[in-house]
Amino acid sequence: MKKPYLLLISLLTLSLTSMAQDVIRVQSCSNELISKQADSLKNLYGNDGYILLKEASINMESEFEMPVIVPLTQGSWYQFVFIGDYSSRLYEVRMYDWNEKQVVFKQKKWGDVDGNVIVYSYIPQFSEFHLMKPVQVNKQKKKNLCGYVMLFKRNGSPTGTPAPQQPE
Repeated sequence: MKKPYLLLISLLTLSLTSMAQDVIRVQSCSNELISKQADSLKNLYGNDGYILLKEASINMESEFEMPVIVPLTQGSWYQFVFIGDYSSRLYEVRMYDWNEKQVVFKQKKWGDVDGNVIVYSYIPQFSEFHLMKPVQVNKQKKKNLCGYVMLFKRNGSPTGTPAPQQPE
């Protein structure tokens, strides 16, 4: 009689543990307007000689950063894109190198022409992981905001345009 109860308690504990892990998982989202913007930017950068390395739609909460870790190669030319929900009023992206030094900070506001899109180029000085932290602030403090991140890498120099200079 004791063994069935022990089995039941073990299964219950296992199921509760697996449900608790859902809280920390990154969840994707779907937003038709953001998807159209992302498709346009993929075409634009693809035609300009960039290769899409990573992309993800992410479910975000207002005022909370969503960390994205990316491995970067020294001397390669990267293009980062973050697209936020149209209803947010502020968008920011901070990027840190492996030593936790902030190497990029970009901010856009809702009234800007391309307010919900942050794009920046970056050429790492070392081959190492970098941490990108996008955040958006929403008027209604929404918990289910859609965001989209993309990482492109320059494939050669098809247009002959020199690489952007990095600030010291």
